[in-house]
Amino acid sequence: METRPRIYDSIVSEHLATLRQMVFLSGPRQVGKTTVAENAADLYLNWDEEADRRQILAGSATIDAALAQAGTGENTGKPPVVVFDEIHKYALWKRFVKGFFDTHEKRLKVIVTGSARMNIYKRGGDSMMGRYFPYRVHPWSVAECLHTDIPPDDAFIRPPEKISDEDWDALQRHGGFPEPFLRRDPRFTGRWRMTRLEQLAREDLREVSRVQDLGSLETFMHLLGARSAGQLVFANLAAEMNVSVNTIKSWTDLFTRLYHGFLVRPWFANVSKALRKAPKWFLSDWSGIEDAGARAETFAACHLLKAVEGWTDLGFGSFELRYLRDKMKREVDFLIVRDKKPWCLVEVKSGDAPLSPALAHFQAQTKAKHAFQLNFARPFEAVDCFQHTSPVIVPARTFLSQLL
Repeated sequence: METRPRIYDSIVSEHLATLRQMVFLSGPRQVGKTTVAENAADLYLNWDEEADRRQILAGSATIDAALAQAGTGENTGKPPVVVFDEIHKYALWKRFVKGFFDTHEKRLKVIVTGSARMNIYKRGGDSMMGRYFPYRVHPWSVAECLHTDIPPDDAFIRPPEKISDEDWDALQRHGGFPEPFLRRDPRFTGRWRMTRLEQLAREDLREVSRVQDLGSLETFMHLLGARSAGQLVFANLAAEMNVSVNTIKSWTDLFTRLYHGFLVRPWFANVSKALRKAPKWFLSDWSGIEDAGARAETFAACHLLKAVEGWTDLGFGSFELRYLRDKMKREVDFLIVRDKKPWCLVEVKSGDAPLSPALAHFQAQTKAKHAFQLNFARPFEAVDCFQHTSPVIVPARTFLSQLL
């Protein structure tokens, strides 16, 4: 299978070279966190490995001895890098990592990685404030196929660049998770997707959920799988599953924290007659979505989420992903909020369609600088989308190449 560098290799490398804080990598299973961490590691310890687990439990002295035996850092002059993978499964992981970092801060670097469950266990009082920076790892995107360097501080929007037809088709058909994207084998992608869902239903849910009826949770997972790019009306879902609305909200939150998908909530500030209700739901893996419209919108949603979370993690500002809908049922699929102000409207169309009048309406309402309608059928055009300040139709290939 082909291997390719990732933008997260550059992000981790720059962090280790310039910052004292620990690196925390989070994201879905099989998104590539471990590979990125291993590429930077002098000593890699995985809690799931019994020998590594014994080494961690034995304490700092044992880890120091392992570093010394490996001779790390002797020839490079750089502090050695220690990786603790899946450490969040250790009940006292926060205390351990905090103590290890405080003891070794001046002479080594620390990377902490874990599955999506890491987000769950980070809840509550954070005793590690100021000791780490988080980076959220996402699947491959159009822009990452073109660039694996970090954008410069004064130009986090990339210049437009044409993605190869092979990479574009692979992203569309196989999704952005590294192994199916790089293998590009339809049979493998189908089996990989099925195995991943089974692992989520039978292992991840069992480990993190106190719900007794895992069968109902698995049914709900498949129900969510058919609703990507749609609004989640919790009352309707509760009736369909024969449970309470609060239970549906709790289950949805669980699948969100496990990175099965994510919610995009409506933006309502400064928008008259706006609804503050139903969020939209998107799967993290668009490869299995059959409906062309839902697939294109989910594809765009995953790219936009990667951009807003990446720009935020890298310090380019505080970004959020929202959508707009009012009581007149005018809607725009996405709104990027930058530093609490509407900045960019994005409507998604899988094929040719006239420019949506909702873009001009909501741009006037929100004062957003940009308003785009993405067309997935149009070929790449070497034109900077962000030069436009009025509503405009742009090729999806062009727009997405300018993100992260």
